[in-house]
Amino acid sequence: MRKMTAAAAFLLALTLLCPPARALGTNAASAILMDAESGRVLYEYDAHKPRLIASTTKLMTALVAVEQTDDLDEVVTVKGEWLGSEGSSIYLKAGEEITLRALLYGLLLQSGNDAAMVIACHVAGSEADFVALMNEKAAALGMKNSSFANPSGLNDDDHYSAAYDMALLAQACLANGTVAEICATQSITVGTRTFVNHNKLLRRYEGCVGMKTGFTEKAGRTLVSAATRDGQTLICVTLNDGDDWNDHTKLLDYGFATFPRQVLCRQGEVLGSVAVEGSLIPTMPVVTQGELGYPLTEAEKAVMEAEILQSASAPIAPGVQLGELRWRLNGKVIAQMPLVSQSGAGLDVRQPLTLWEKVRTLFGGEADVFSPVLN
Repeated sequence: MRKMTAAAAFLLALTLLCPPARALGTNAASAILMDAESGRVLYEYDAHKPRLIASTTKLMTALVAVEQTDDLDEVVTVKGEWLGSEGSSIYLKAGEEITLRALLYGLLLQSGNDAAMVIACHVAGSEADFVALMNEKAAALGMKNSSFANPSGLNDDDHYSAAYDMALLAQACLANGTVAEICATQSITVGTRTFVNHNKLLRRYEGCVGMKTGFTEKAGRTLVSAATRDGQTLICVTLNDGDDWNDHTKLLDYGFATFPRQVLCRQGEVLGSVAVEGSLIPTMPVVTQGELGYPLTEAEKAVMEAEILQSASAPIAPGVQLGELRWRLNGKVIAQMPLVSQSGAGLDVRQPLTLWEKVRTLFGGEADVFSPVLN
């Protein structure tokens, strides 16, 4: 198979519509609004400055614990030396037996500091070893302005993060089905305990799916939230914000109204074909590997370009990458999607309208296809 060195096979300007942007501000010391799918920042204020994050820390605690554990229903025996954390509590007792799953609900809904410590010590053997895992995960997620010193979020000179970093953490938590499900739970009874989620947005904001509140006198009110509407999920983070409920409502409303998700491509759309060498089938249809969306304002124009191999040698199994789609905004690549082989021998290559044929129809059939330059 030839190395992919093609120039753009074609360029397509896509003007995508949404309501006009509005001026915006918050009461937060740091704030950010991010599209979860693309990672595009839709609003930010001092988003990279390290600050205290209080109990929003527990998102990292939960993510690390879930990723490090094979069975969340395993029973944990609480040891006396794991107890004694100050602050919020689910009132664990030495010798008590409780599942790790129940501890995670107590951690994320009730914000139990004792649950955080028991989870950390059970999963890693000690608080210090668990904190090391937290910092390793932060580095892997690209949280460059973050440092963790404990699993609960208690004030510490070596414990801090930034609004942007916490949005990256929220992305990872949303991608983890277990953590996302727990964060979205309004209330649950586990054994003799009933946990009620402290996140009021779950009840106040349409489409809210979590995530975590936090407060200490020194950190102020901290909040990480996420909401989903019309197939789009937005993440909002505010640090040291005395009016966080209203600010998150305002930011999320702004994001959904001003940056709606636009479908760039859908799974299985035919983009063209590749000549197949050494096969009775002369050409192989090339299709998009999946669906892709991106948030854009009314005034923004995304440019799509495709790079497709001129030929490939048989045999070619379904799903083999034969090209790539890219979208640019103001010259910068904002999204990419592999183009793959559609099927094998015996395929009827006659298709309904391809994406390119739809484009030609849209522009009155006047657009030209440019052949890729291949070595």
